[in-house]
Amino acid sequence: MRKARSRPKPEEMLPEYDFSAGVRGKYAGRFGKDAMMVVLDPDVAEVFPDPKSVNKALRALGHIIRDRAPRSVRRRSAG
Repeated sequence: MRKARSRPKPEEMLPEYDFSAGVRGKYAGRFGKDAMMVVLDPDVAEVFPDPKSVNKALRALGHIIRDRAPRSVRRRSAG
């Protein structure tokens, strides 16, 4: 029989974290149901000055990927 793994204890909140003046959901209204949040690595974020430029680059990449994808897959008949 295998030994049960001990789970690490979650880290406690540090004293310097003060959320007493925080407002729950303050910025939640900025995102619609169709919005997706993606965090960019710092080196990637340096390339894009604003969200519009990120979307423009991703749309261009999407067109390239769609153009390179096979239009249809032909199957050989068994026999």
